[in-house]
Amino acid sequence: MNRIGQVFFYEKLAGIISENENGYFFQYDEQYLNQENTQAISLALPLQKQTFHENILFPFFDGLIPEGWLMDIAVENWKLNYRDRMGLLLTVCQDCIGAVSIIPQITDEI
Repeated sequence: MNRIGQVFFYEKLAGIISENENGYFFQYDEQYLNQENTQAISLALPLQKQTFHENILFPFFDGLIPEGWLMDIAVENWKLNYRDRMGLLLTVCQDCIGAVSIIPQITDEI
């Protein structure tokens, strides 16, 4: 199953994060990379054309997911699994505090 999210930085599409059976991937959007004064979304994810790959959710993105009582509310309200980090990211990080937000991208896969 592929799950995909559009990553916005200050309301500009910065890239795509995805998950499949091979792990997690993040790639900056080409138009974003070509803009003047473009900033990396994180020091751990510097601007580059190559795709980043990890076996676990990138720590930067994992850090966007709420913790504590706020996490408990999210898990209860949306019936999410606490260990499903990508599911949590796509569900609860659409309107984060700060510059980054993640919007789920609907795929045609079944």
